Amino acid sequence: MAEKNENKKDGGFNFPPVGGGKNIKTPKFNGYWLYIILALLIIGYQFFNMGTEPVRTTWQEVKTKMLEKGDVEKFIVISNKGQVNVYLKPDKIENYSQLKSKGFRNSAPGPQFYFTIGSAESFDKNIAEAQQTMPGAEGVVVDYDKEYDGWGNIISFLFPIALLIFIWIFFFRRMSKGTGGPGGVFNVGKSQAKLFDKDTNIKVTFKDVAGLAEAKQEVEEIVSFLKNPDKYTKLGGKIPKGALLVGPPGTGKTLMAKAMAGEANVPFFSMSGSDFVEMFVGVGASRVRDLFKQAKEKAPCIIFIDEIDAIGRARGKNPNMGSNDERENTLNQLLTEMDGFETNSGVIILAATNRADILDSALLRAGRFDRQIYVDLPELKDREEIFKVHLKPLKLADDVDIPFLAKQTPGFSGADIANVANEAALIAARKDKNKVEKQDFLDAIDRIVGGLENRSKVIKVSEKKAIAYHEAGHATASWLLEHAHPLLKVTIVPRGKALGAAWYLPQERQITTKDQLLDQMCSILGGRAAEELTFGQISTGAQNDLERATKQAYAMVTIFGMSEKIGNLSYYDSSGQSDFSFTKPYSEKTAELIDAEVKAMVEQAYARAKKLLEDHREQHKQVAELLLEREVIFSDDLERILGKRPWKDEDEETETQEEKESDSQKTETEKTEEDSK
Repeated sequence: MAEKNENKKDGGFNFPPVGGGKNIKTPKFNGYWLYIILALLIIGYQFFNMGTEPVRTTWQEVKTKMLEKGDVEKFIVISNKGQVNVYLKPDKIENYSQLKSKGFRNSAPGPQFYFTIGSAESFDKNIAEAQQTMPGAEGVVVDYDKEYDGWGNIISFLFPIALLIFIWIFFFRRMSKGTGGPGGVFNVGKSQAKLFDKDTNIKVTFKDVAGLAEAKQEVEEIVSFLKNPDKYTKLGGKIPKGALLVGPPGTGKTLMAKAMAGEANVPFFSMSGSDFVEMFVGVGASRVRDLFKQAKEKAPCIIFIDEIDAIGRARGKNPNMGSNDERENTLNQLLTEMDGFETNSGVIILAATNRADILDSALLRAGRFDRQIYVDLPELKDREEIFKVHLKPLKLADDVDIPFLAKQTPGFSGADIANVANEAALIAARKDKNKVEKQDFLDAIDRIVGGLENRSKVIKVSEKKAIAYHEAGHATASWLLEHAHPLLKVTIVPRGKALGAAWYLPQERQITTKDQLLDQMCSILGGRAAEELTFGQISTGAQNDLERATKQAYAMVTIFGMSEKIGNLSYYDSSGQSDFSFTKPYSEKTAELIDAEVKAMVEQAYARAKKLLEDHREQHKQVAELLLEREVIFSDDLERILGKRPWKDEDEETETQEEKESDSQKTETEKTEEDSK
């Protein structure tokens, strides 16, 4: 009975076991064998029913050898082929040796011979003459008929149809690779979402998401909504319909969604925004409908749309002016499905984008995306946690200090930190080390920030000297300015496109004052000022510095309102949906005033940098000469030449405050313990 049940499950033709009832696996019957058997039957039928081919001859031979002897029984004229078939009398077939070699027997129905004619009229004339002159030809029957090649006609009719069907299947299978997977073009309107449920093994959890405590809490709460909805609905509240993850690239938005799929015990549909976009009209809206249809069937569930800005871009006011109707139709269908007349109970939409400023306002309103979770670049403590996650698989040396690495990577995203860890491991392996050391991480950071060292580049002595004094100008100016970023390292070894580079440790400020921005601008222009003071001429090496200074000055005037003549005005549109596409939001007179203010601000910072280097000319020369000698100098060298900076680092001040608070808390707890005793 067990064997029978197994055979039923296999769903094919199963043969009885062979060899004394032993449990032998029988092969499954393939459907293609049906086609093979059918073809063999047709061929066999044709072979066994195929008559013997008649022998070709001529009228003269028939007349002299057959008619005279009276061996011919009848003639059948095939009018459509211009041919006459000759049928011999059954008892006369054995008299012809050429028929014996063909396999003719006395019982063969014939025809045994055939010959061609010019026309039926000429043959009638010839047979009439023969019947008059030959006694054996008097009783011969002459008949007329037409022959058709049945299989030939069928093949000639079916072959073009079969060819068209083959071409159709071939091309549509090729098209199905990019338009809907199994089912081909007929499933082009079906959703391409990947389904992750409890049976799917997803290794990413919330433990793999380091930092982002607030954002992680929001996402964990959504998972809690679906696991235990009564906890939140018993007070009359409603489960949020959607959440939007917003933040710069590489901050962990998609990773958080993966962790959500790994933690949730509900179905998780994952899809990219570009999956809705297709060359066919109406496919995007159809895929949206199919996605939500599947989600409703599996509710409660989560739908995750990555890079939603591909379809959620703000709709144009004029449909005829450069807008994509297909994309807008997809967005309209998405808006309807998210918050239309139909209820999507138990379906939560999670989306991610790094371009929230270009999303349509109707998509962002409450009821569609109730929550916008901002995933920002990691802070110092967050970077420490991220480093701990990415350094787990690495074999680390004892000198690797994670807090130090976190301080060396300000402004790095989670993806950047992962790249640093991987690059450090590759550098250590290149040097045949058994463990990844601290210097490997520093080299990795330098390579990511500045590019690969290019020591083979040929640089003239005069150019190298100019580069050294240029970089020394940056270093000296930043060291002597209060609000400039503290310097870490200066090098004149070419990296990437840069001939020299300076590394700073930016202070992680939440707000920046005007004095701080002016000090930074002065530090940026220190290289150009050093060239003019030392050599009496300027070069193209300060192009990047001038670009940065100009952009910062324009931002101070037009965005931050730090110009007295312009006033407290900001012409920046943070929503990204302004109507200032073709015109500026200010007059030509104001534009001239902005240009004048920016120029004055840059020139003032440049004059300040020149005066600063003029006052410390000798120290600046020492820094440059040391840089020429060593090619790389550090902050300790600057402290030895320029002296210790009189200003305390803001990060150190915050750390000391935290230490003081922790010490005060300890003392308070000790006092309470003594009082209790």
